[in-house]
Parts: sequence; structure tokens; C-alpha cells
Amino acid sequence: MGHVAGSTFGPASAYFYSIAKRKLACDSAGMTHLTFVFTDPPITSYNIRLNSTNDQVMTDDVVSVVVVGAGAAGLTGAIATAETLAKDGNSGRVLLLDGAKQIGAKILVSGGGRCNVTHKSITPKDFFGNRNIIRNVLAAFSIERTIAWFTSLGVDLKCESTGKLFPVTDDARTVVTALLARARHAGVIIRPGHRVIEILASRAGFLVRHSHGATQTSRVMLATGGQSLPRTGSDGFGYRLARDLGHRVTPRVPALVPLVLERSMFHATLSGLSHDVELTTLVDGREVDRRIGSLLWTHFGISGPVVMDASRFWTLATNRGAQVDLYGNFVPGRTSEELKEWFVAQATEHPRRSLTRILSMLAPDRFAESLCHHCWCDPQELVAQVARRDRERVLSTLTRFRFPIERDRGWNCAEVTAGGVPLEEINYRTMESKLLSGLYLIGEMLDCDGRIGGFNFQWAWTTGWLAGQSAARSLLAEKVPPHSV
Repeated sequence: MGHVAGSTFGPASAYFYSIAKRKLACDSAGMTHLTFVFTDPPITSYNIRLNSTNDQVMTDDVVSVVVVGAGAAGLTGAIATAETLAKDGNSGRVLLLDGAKQIGAKILVSGGGRCNVTHKSITPKDFFGNRNIIRNVLAAFSIERTIAWFTSLGVDLKCESTGKLFPVTDDARTVVTALLARARHAGVIIRPGHRVIEILASRAGFLVRHSHGATQTSRVMLATGGQSLPRTGSDGFGYRLARDLGHRVTPRVPALVPLVLERSMFHATLSGLSHDVELTTLVDGREVDRRIGSLLWTHFGISGPVVMDASRFWTLATNRGAQVDLYGNFVPGRTSEELKEWFVAQATEHPRRSLTRILSMLAPDRFAESLCHHCWCDPQELVAQVARRDRERVLSTLTRFRFPIERDRGWNCAEVTAGGVPLEEINYRTMESKLLSGLYLIGEMLDCDGRIGGFNFQWAWTTGWLAGQSAARSLLAEKVPPHSV
């Protein structure tokens, strides 16, 4: 019978030995068989064979590549890996594990259920993070290639006036169905409801422990997502896996998230109203962001594209304890001095018009009335009778309105995560870890977040495709034999 003393165990087998009840038997070939029944936490029994001479772990489930997380990046990575291997005639197995029972849940709820696949124009300036690295990553999978790839999946895209690209069906399920069909056709083994618990690295590769057992593999692709929309399965556990494998993880905060205003504000009366505004974010008195776009008033505060894009600056600064101020100019591109001249001219030409009616020439009626009340002015007062002090207060507020932000709406309402595994720890040509050979990190779990409009999906498709091709090519270069059960 083979020796089972802990001193002769390799890293993976010693780990199993320490947490399991065991039975030993020896076959005619001199192989030691161990049957483990896990008790921490309870999972199914699992069989491992140890070569009595070199302690090599030989599991009942051995694959070439394990992809952890079946979201946009993970599905793309699995497909790219399997198809690249197949092109070379290699029948290596690709296993896609996801803790959620429903694959692609985050894709299904994106874009209002339509899935904003990408944008017609993508540049590094649309993202936050190390833009030199982001530029090189994006160059590997252009918009044209992305569109062509989706066409090959059977998903035709349409470009809307905003530059956003959606499936012509206006249904996110079209995207998920196509990705799953392509993955299965490529031979990817998809296992929903298989939550990864731990990943152990050794010179022989990786042992991926999950809720149904364990899998030995040569390559691991982490595509667990960030912490946004945790109900879809991305609860941030992937960061712990990355840390355990040696990576740093920068502070994470919700991004592309609506902001909650103090209850004393008038936002609830404007719920559903949207209009353009220029937002300026100051952190400790210094301007860090300025952008123009559509703001949506809601029952809790503010949302809309311009707010969602600016929110990362508020959440990041607040997270580190800095003073953050968000100002709005509801007449984008015009100063209070310019408006003063305009207002005086309007009062001269239309002296009997109300203050609200004059302001309605600049902003929506409902907002103009609420702004007057906020400034302690009578909305119905004749414009020619408005006191100079009141006029200046209204115009100053109109062009530099400080939003009294109470908090952000949290991870459940955030569309993406700001922060994550530093891009500097990844080889941008392959998405392989610089710290651990055979480990690839992709998608939202990296410290890169894009603005609203399909940019974060483009990052997912690109990093998944790049990692998948790279992992497969590295296996082929090493001439690693195809794994089979």
C-alpha cells in the first residue's frame, strides 16, 4: 500500500488529507486509492488516486482549462479557448464553472433587458485605470471584430443615435442564448450551480475546489466579475481567490450607480423628469471631473447617464474619507454672468412674464418652478419686479447647484465595480498573471471600469477573447496532451 504520511504528500493531496475522512485501498498496479468524504464544508464524496512513487494527484475530473465565472468575459474566454484548441486538432477540455443556477444573469438585466453589447466608438478615454495598458488591451479586439464575432454567433447588432449597439431583437436573451450555443458547440463543459471555494496552485497546475468536488487543470481563468449586482452572482468572492493566489486588490466601490439626495431636496416632485446638465465634481476643493449629459430626477435622488458616469468619483473619494462636492449647471456651457445679461434683456422685453416662464426658456417648467421655491422666490412674480438679490440667487443656483448627496445606492444598484486587481500585475498581451504562470484574470475583476454605454461589455469581450486565445496557444506551445475523463 502506498505511503500516506503527510510528509510525502504534495500541496494538493496534503490539503485533502487534512480536511477529509479517508479510506485507503491498493490496486494490482500499486496505485493508492483515497476516497474522501468532505466535511468542511459538506460536499459530495470525491475520489483521488495517488501514485505511490511520486505522489502525483490524479483526480477523476481533469481538464485543460477551468474558467471560473460564466458571465460575459467568462463565456467569451471559454469559447475562445475551446475554438483555438479545436483549430489545432487538440481535444483539450474546457470547463466553465459558475456559482449561479442561471448562466448570464447579469447580461440579461443589462441595458434595461436589451443588453448594450458595445459602442460604435471606443477609446481608452472611455475607461478609468491604467490607460496605457487599457489602450493595448482594447487594440487586440476592435469594434469591427466584435461586431463580426457577434454576427458569427447569429446576433446582428444595430447602432442607435447615442452610438450604443444593441441586438436587433432588443432582447438580452438573444445574446445569452447565442453565447451558450456557441460554447456548447465548441465543446465547452458548462456547470452552473458549481461555486468555486478555493484554488490551489502547484508545479503540476491548479486544483480547483468547488461545491461538487474538485478539478485538476493546467490553466485557470478568473472571470468572477466584481461586486456590482450581487443578486446575479458577482458577490466579490473572486477577489479573495485572486488574493489567495498572490495578487493585490485595490479598494472597490460601486460605479455607474445612482446617488441618493437628502430628503429636504425637491427631487421627489420631479421624479421621472430628465434634462441636460453639466456636472462638476470637486474632491477636497480640486476639480476631478466635468461632463455634460442627461440627468434623471428620481424619487430617491438623481440618476441618468451623466450622474452614473460621475458617480465613481464620488464613491471613490467618499470611501477614502475625502470631501466631495457635486455641482450642476442646468444651462450647460453658459455662466451666471452670461445669464444675467440674458435675464435683464428678457425682463426688458417681456416685463409682465412670470419668473417661472422666463426660466422655462432655459430648463423644463417643473424644474424651473422647483428651483424658484428652493431659492425662496415666488415662481409667479413678474420678472420686472424680481429683486436684484433674488435674481442673482436664482441664476447662481441655476449654474452652480450643489447637490446634497447623502449616499450612493449601493452594490445592488451599481452596474460596475471601480477598483480590483491592478492591471500592472497582468500581461496585457495575454491577460496572464505576471505573478503566477497559467492564471488568467479578465473582465470586471480587474481595476478597469468604463463609462455607461456598452464600454464595460467591450472590456469583457476583449479580455475574454484575448485570454482564451492566449491560454489555448500556451497549451499548444507546451504540447500539453488533451485531458479526458
